[in-house]
Amino acid sequence: MREVELAESIGLSRTPVREALARLESDGLITHDATRGIVVAELDYSMVTELYYMREVLEGTAARLTARHASEVEISILEDLCHQYAESLDDETKLAVSNSQFHDTLYRCSHNRYLVNMLTVLHDALSLLGTTTLSNPERAAETLKEHEAVVDAIRNRDADGAEQALRAHIRAAQKVRMKKLFATSDKR
Repeated sequence: MREVELAESIGLSRTPVREALARLESDGLITHDATRGIVVAELDYSMVTELYYMREVLEGTAARLTARHASEVEISILEDLCHQYAESLDDETKLAVSNSQFHDTLYRCSHNRYLVNMLTVLHDALSLLGTTTLSNPERAAETLKEHEAVVDAIRNRDADGAEQALRAHIRAAQKVRMKKLFATSDKR
């Protein structure tokens, strides 16, 4: 797609479209190809590894801060989201939404706006990977146990335990993602 075509298709002038594209490019979500124009970025093995590493660090920190700062009401909401997730195990679409709500709520309960902003940028980049790892039924069930372990540690105000449980959760998701990447590259 070209900048002019994009501006026309959404009914905006080129200036805001150019600014938005510059931000997407600086976030690594798009690239400019001399022949094809604007192209959605494709993440390679190294980029995926880097993203998951940062996800582990940042989300682990969010869990640690949540254990320290979340109110009883916020912890109750996280527990409710675990129940909602459990009720969604047979519906992949609801499962993905529930999972996203759990993580977004956890971030906000950390009470650190800068961390939330960094995680938002990170998740925008992760969206380039396409389908969630929760499409694997075994992974979906394991995720519930992992979320519950994180919330249990938060409820007990165990900052170390919350961080470690969340980091283990991200590493498990990364393992499934990497297996998918390897399977896809084997077919080429």
